[in-house]
Amino acid sequence: MKLTSAKALELLKAEEKITPNARWISHSICVGDSAGAIAKALGLDEDKAKTLGYIHDIGKRNGNHTNIIPHEVAGYEYLLNLGVDNEYASICITHSYLNNDINCVAGGVPSKERFKYDFVRNFVKEHEYNDYEKLINLCDLMCTNIPMLLEQRIIEIMLRRGHHENTIYHITEAQKLKKYFDEKLGYNLYKLFPDIHYNYDKTIKYD
Repeated sequence: MKLTSAKALELLKAEEKITPNARWISHSICVGDSAGAIAKALGLDEDKAKTLGYIHDIGKRNGNHTNIIPHEVAGYEYLLNLGVDNEYASICITHSYLNNDINCVAGGVPSKERFKYDFVRNFVKEHEYNDYEKLINLCDLMCTNIPMLLEQRIIEIMLRRGHHENTIYHITEAQKLKKYFDEKLGYNLYKLFPDIHYNYDKTIKYD
């Protein structure tokens, strides 16, 4: 089953009724809307970019994600069980990891004892990221409940999750990802978000 942004938003609204004011929901909407804006400017499918952004954190539904079952695995399996095509469900896994590397992630290198570690590692390593998935990688690192400068958002993440042995690697790849889209656009993508330089003080804490 293919998804649309309208259907993906229905999934989020259903979860919002169960867990009002869940911050991952407002974050997911921001990621989807931001990815949609960039996709439109690139001549890509705006609705598909929005859809992937809306569902990327669906594994956090009902607070079911834990350190034992990470939200990316929970979301992937949840969407597959709904009959959603892998084309969409895979964003739940790929959104956290840059450079086809399970170690290129915010918050430290994942433990090898983590639930389905080998599955996630191999999935990320072998998956051919398309521009939609790369957009979600970037927008996930630019958004709390509002779009922010990449550097501001990374600082916000580090204040919550700390500095780890892979932090510089992850930041470097995140900067490369923004440059990739800047070059495809032919201008700084921040131009698509006129208020982005003023958003840091307005943001709510995301967890």
